[in-house]
Amino acid sequence: MAIITISRGSYSKGREVAQKVAERLGYRVISRDVLLDASEKFGIPEIKLVSAIHDAPSILGRFSHGKQSYLAYIRSALADQAQKDNLVYHGLAGHLLLKGVPHVVKVRIIADLEARVAAEMDREKLSATEARRRLLADDAERRKWTQHLFGQDPWDASLYDLVIHIKKISVDDAVEHIARAAGLPCFATTPEAQRKMDDLALACRLKAALAQQGCFELGVTCEFGNVVVYTSKSYRQHHDLDKCLEKLCQAMPEINHLEVHCGMKTPDKAI
Repeated sequence: MAIITISRGSYSKGREVAQKVAERLGYRVISRDVLLDASEKFGIPEIKLVSAIHDAPSILGRFSHGKQSYLAYIRSALADQAQKDNLVYHGLAGHLLLKGVPHVVKVRIIADLEARVAAEMDREKLSATEARRRLLADDAERRKWTQHLFGQDPWDASLYDLVIHIKKISVDDAVEHIARAAGLPCFATTPEAQRKMDDLALACRLKAALAQQGCFELGVTCEFGNVVVYTSKSYRQHHDLDKCLEKLCQAMPEINHLEVHCGMKTPDKAI
């Protein structure tokens, strides 16, 4: 089986595709559920989590510590869901939030702007000019957010396994293509693939727990349950990171071994 992430813009029929793929394969389908899970688990109002993923920073700005923690909570909630496998997630940056997991089928759904404008006009009772303005603003906001957080352009086709244009290809055709891709051997949930997913989920849980303790300026990797935290020497001392990690390790018996590396370049695979 597999995990399917669907990246989409507003009114691109990506939600409909996601729901039909899930029905076809017997998978769970989630989107807003991730925010609800994170809100409940970490005690953060859902509106703040929505803001964290929809309000992009300025080009020169940085995420506040509040936003960093909210994003850590969202990522942890998604990873916990993905760990159970057989999942379709249609939401912002799922293909990047689950990086390094081999059995993720990364899909991008696109649609013509004029078709999206017509759908927005019909649903929101707007003029064509206002509908187009809103859609373009939303697209720009999503693009800026992803570029700032991951250094990736969500419109880059190389980030995806499938890019499907809903026009000549219908929603049902798209569902068929995605279902076939999910059944390919390269996306099978092998023991090795599941291990990588488990490691990512553990790293995400630790990073979210660290964020709850006010620790932000760090990266986390995990392989075979062995965790490495990357940070600067001054940050480690100032925040008494070792004591914090000792307590968290006691609460996470799935961590086999933990090290803190100071002053080393944080690897690209770190979250």
